[in-house]
Formats: sequence, C-alpha cells, structure tokens
Amino acid sequence: MDADLRLPYSPIVARPRFAWPGGARVAIWVVPNVEHYEYQPAQVRVRDPWPRQPHPDVLNYGIRDYGNRVGLWRMLEVLDRHRIRCTASLSMAVLDMYPEIAAAMAARGWEYMSHGLYNTRYHWNYSEDEERAAIAACQAIHRRHTGRDLAGWFSPAASYTLNTADLVAAAGIRYLCDFFHDDQPCEIAVRSGRLVSVPYGFELNDSVMHRRPLEGEDFERMGRAMFDELHENAGRWGGLVMAIGLHPYVMGAPHRIGHLDRLLAYLKGRDGVWWATGAEIADHWMAAHPR
Repeated sequence: MDADLRLPYSPIVARPRFAWPGGARVAIWVVPNVEHYEYQPAQVRVRDPWPRQPHPDVLNYGIRDYGNRVGLWRMLEVLDRHRIRCTASLSMAVLDMYPEIAAAMAARGWEYMSHGLYNTRYHWNYSEDEERAAIAACQAIHRRHTGRDLAGWFSPAASYTLNTADLVAAAGIRYLCDFFHDDQPCEIAVRSGRLVSVPYGFELNDSVMHRRPLEGEDFERMGRAMFDELHENAGRWGGLVMAIGLHPYVMGAPHRIGHLDRLLAYLKGRDGVWWATGAEIADHWMAAHPR
C-alpha cells in the first residue's frame, strides 16, 4: 500500500485539539534499544550489517556488545535515579540469550516493543510469508516470557516492507514506529484491525552520533531545545510526543552518561509532562479517536 493511502495527509494546524491525561502538553517516552547483533549474520540480503571486510568484523561487533555488557547497566543507574519506566525497543532474542538483562527489565516493569529477532536480521525483501513468520517468532518469545501479546513493533534497522503494517496488525500488535512523520500519533490504514503510528525518530536519538559529528553535550542540548519547542507548540496544537531513543553502546559510554542524567533531570523538573510507554500513548490516542 502506498504511503498516501496508509497515512493520509493531515496538517497539524487543522486537526481537532487532542489532550493527554491530566492536561499534559507533552508525552515523553524513553526508548532504550536493547539489541543483539549476530557475530556472523546468517541473513545479509540487501545490506551487510558489518562494514569492515572480511568478516568477522570484530571491531563493530565488539562496540555493540559493549552495550549489553557495560553500557546498559550504567544507563539503568541513571534511569532508576529518575524513576523512569522505559519501553525497550527489543531484539526479542535478548530475552533468551541474556537472562540477566531480561530479569533487570522485568524487575523494572519495562514494556517491550519488538525490534525484530536480532538487529542483523533485516526485513527488506522478505516475502509476505517470511515476514509473517518473523513477526510470529517475536510474538511467541514475548508471550513465553510475559504471558501477554506484544503491543508495539519497530522493524529491525527500520527495515520496513510494503506488508509490515498489515502483518503486525494481523498479529494483534497495536502500534508501529516505522514511520517518522509526525509529532502526534495517527491511524495507519491496514487490511484488518487497528494500528497506530506512535512518534519515534532519529532527531533525538543517540544513534546519530555514529553518523554525524555530534557528542553527548549535543544530545543534551538538543533534548532541552526539543522539549521547550514541543511544550510551546502544544499550547496551540494539543498534546505532542517526545521520544528519547537510546542505545546502551552509545549513551552508556562513560563520557556520555552524565549528559543523559542532566537531560532527564531537566525534563523531570518541567510541568505539563506525561511520562508514558508506547502502549499507553497508543491506547490513550485510540480511546480518544474511536471508530
């Protein structure tokens, strides 16, 4: 389905005003990407996940492995200090492969949004049946560990296909983060059921530090500026969403973690904020927009 059919154009200045619980102006959700990258990926397809040849690319694998060994645990101390319940953008295999991480997330009541099985298993060029099976495998792991259905989906490495929205909706998933097109949730047209796009993005996402000349102080500065602008805009347009995308191997590094701590302290000190999970955002929006 074409994007103009999935997501009909809607200028934010022409929409009915929409409110978050308690009249909050900005819903903030914090999204640590807790991922597993295969040492020797079995399915490369369109893009090779490891830029250095020949394989194995020990350098880039090791950088990412650092996140699970060290960076996540450093990040947890900061998140706990600010009492933030996160939505993990989760490589679902993590729940089986890293029991200590699974236990730490469960103890904190984190929500899990599927980020595919591994972050080296891209969905580009999957047939419909292949992608359906990949989504079902992730759903099965989540059910086994939590007893519940997945609420959200973000394709691994944002490797979206033309069928993704239809297939995740058919699997009982309520929200999708593959589109980075708005500051408010919106309905996604699907073959059956309901699916909501919850704003996520790469503007305030520490992954850009590997692609641009940015560092931790830039991330903190951008986060403050983003919140201030969204908070002001919401006075005219209604409730907006601020996503904070984190990667333990990036923001969990010793020279960056203090900037995350200071950004969260700044945001915790502001009023008009609803600290939410992805499912809470999606469910509130759907309840306010019944069919």
